[in-house]
Amino acid sequence: MKARAAVVVAALALVAGCSGDDGEPSGAGTATSPSASTTPTPTSPGTTSAPPATTAAPTGPVNLTVASTVATGIEVPWGLAFLPDQSALVSERDSAKIKRIAGGQVSEVGEVDDVDPSSEGGLLGLAVDPQYPRRPYIYAYYSAGGDNRIARITFQNNGLSDQQVILDGIPAAAIHNGGRLRFGPDGFLYAGTGDGADRPNSQDDGSLGGKILRITTDGKPAPGNPGGQVWYSKGHRNVQGLAFDGNQLYAAEFGQNTWDELNAITSGANYGWPAAEGIEDLDGMTNPIAQWRTSDASPSGIAFAQGHVFMASLRGERLWAIPVAGGKRTGEPQAFFVGRYGRLRTIETAPDGSLWLTTSNTDGRGDTRDGDDRILRVTISR
Repeated sequence: MKARAAVVVAALALVAGCSGDDGEPSGAGTATSPSASTTPTPTSPGTTSAPPATTAAPTGPVNLTVASTVATGIEVPWGLAFLPDQSALVSERDSAKIKRIAGGQVSEVGEVDDVDPSSEGGLLGLAVDPQYPRRPYIYAYYSAGGDNRIARITFQNNGLSDQQVILDGIPAAAIHNGGRLRFGPDGFLYAGTGDGADRPNSQDDGSLGGKILRITTDGKPAPGNPGGQVWYSKGHRNVQGLAFDGNQLYAAEFGQNTWDELNAITSGANYGWPAAEGIEDLDGMTNPIAQWRTSDASPSGIAFAQGHVFMASLRGERLWAIPVAGGKRTGEPQAFFVGRYGRLRTIETAPDGSLWLTTSNTDGRGDTRDGDDRILRVTISR
């Protein structure tokens, strides 16, 4: 299975007057005022349902330690998903390859068809069917030139076959492609999308851009979506992080030049873009529960464990730990590994309770180090 086109690095020229998300913002400079908002902010009017109940978790600050390096030499790792046998699949954004990590060994299992990489597009998020291996499918979010798509792919005998597009027409551009996939506890597939560098998409109910989508494994609107639409929430700029605490969904979102966001997601809520960036208290729009200067974050993947959302930061080159409960922030975020491993892209909770964290120094925007890109195993203590 072959990638259709080479990487288009020159596409950064499209972002005049707008942040390249995980690169240097243009126009506004590099503000370094407070790293995160200091006051938890209640949800603004306009949310259609209250946050669902969340799981109980210990409280108090955490300590994070890099216990080991799981794998090295991976090119622009983006999606990461665990299989029931505790091995993991990882996608390479630019090569369109999917690799499997098992027992410390890395092997290639195949390539995804029709992938057209760009500065922020290519083979992005991965998810494993919650009924795997009875339903032997994985799901991939990828850029195909004219649009972004979600495909269901059979994964058996350590190989890929029978790629079927279940949803297409997600706006695509060199930037703002979103790309994260996550199955919810309800069994439906959630996808974070970007506005495709066209701001009105985020507020257009007929567009899949700037939304969090909620679909069946056949790509149909999940029952209970607002108005029977494919989308679950709207008003997003570029969602690349999704994580659940019980039934509560959290999403990390790239800001433009000022504020990156962590949002608590509820069905039908409008998160403000392009009218709002960060906490602005606009009528009918929902504030983030935390915000960061873009120089301190540029967030991509997030994961939930032990009462915290852990947020990998690209430009900020750090891992944030944000205490949360019931869709609200309960304390001050902590920053770990600042500058130590470079750009951090994806984080997932492993079956043993540790966190797997990927670097993203080979993506054309970082300083490559020996062994990059790598996957780190991070342990949590108190």
